[in-house]
Amino acid sequence: MTTDSTLIKTREANGTSAEIQKINTTMKALVYHGPGKKSWEEKPKPVLIESTDAVVRILKTTICGTDLHIMKGDLPEVIDGRIIGHEGVGVIEEAGSAVTNFKKGDHVIISCVTSCGKCDYCKKAMYSHCEKGGWILGYMIDGTQAEYVRIPYADNSLYPIPEGADEEALVMLSDILPTGFECGVLNGKVKPGDTIAIVGAGPVGMAALLTAQFYTPAEIIVIDLDDNRLAVAKTFGATHTINSTDGKAVEQVMKLTNNKGVDVAIEAVGMKPTFEMCEEIITPGGHIANIGVHGKSVTLHLETLWSKNITITTRLVDTVTTPMLFKTVLSKKIEPKKLITHRFKLDQIIEAYETFGNAAKEKALKVILTN
Repeated sequence: MTTDSTLIKTREANGTSAEIQKINTTMKALVYHGPGKKSWEEKPKPVLIESTDAVVRILKTTICGTDLHIMKGDLPEVIDGRIIGHEGVGVIEEAGSAVTNFKKGDHVIISCVTSCGKCDYCKKAMYSHCEKGGWILGYMIDGTQAEYVRIPYADNSLYPIPEGADEEALVMLSDILPTGFECGVLNGKVKPGDTIAIVGAGPVGMAALLTAQFYTPAEIIVIDLDDNRLAVAKTFGATHTINSTDGKAVEQVMKLTNNKGVDVAIEAVGMKPTFEMCEEIITPGGHIANIGVHGKSVTLHLETLWSKNITITTRLVDTVTTPMLFKTVLSKKIEPKKLITHRFKLDQIIEAYETFGNAAKEKALKVILTN
């Protein structure tokens, strides 16, 4: 991307002071305008509002399944005019006077969760429910699918990038790796010898697949509608894959488990049929760990589950495991970069959404957008 200073020099030779001022105060961003409506347009460049803020120039960002839910209108709290996105890496453009861990020019990972570090929820390490933050980026405040983004509580919401680290791999630490691990693997209480099923082989489901292997489960069954994603899941460690297009996935899971069901069922889609599938395949004493973002209600079949001693968990990622996952990525114990299938320039983001939104046709998992 051309720097502001270069643009200013060009305008000084050919343009007016008004044009120079516009360059300094505006940027390009993806803007939500209601269900099914988005545009790449000019918006005001973010500025510091609180002394704890930082403004970050985006280097790389991506698109999340949650962004697709927003675009469909599944999260009506998102207002017309909101800049979408909650993942990325970048360089600090400006830091507030109370920011002590970072300075202008530092390379950083942006956490999808903003945390003040002081409220009751933060003191419980439930950063997703921070009274002044939580998941707000690209949801309640403007997000990362832009040339610049304002990050509240920068000291607690950014992570420094070591020199020479692979920025594309680190984008996966913004959201999908801690989400798959915390909401799926930890909430599901995966343990050695378990048989687990991951329903949904999208990026978050794949992140659960990668991180579940920390605990050496005996079998990992991955269920999806997309043969390409299932083939990728095999290369990432799935012991069995099931294409559920024919409606016989439950029957196949029960056959694989001698009609006992799975110890852990991880729901990584956010739809009624996939959640109810988890209810059908769980064994007595098992755990259903919901990751998916549900825009519509599902049926809880207590008429069959009431006596089965199961646990159902929900969670919004808290990112408490990001420092640990950071180390595993840097040491290449897991390689989330393998999830990246497509690369675009940031100003090609409309095309990137089309690709990501038609994942089966385009054989897409994670897309990277470079500014």
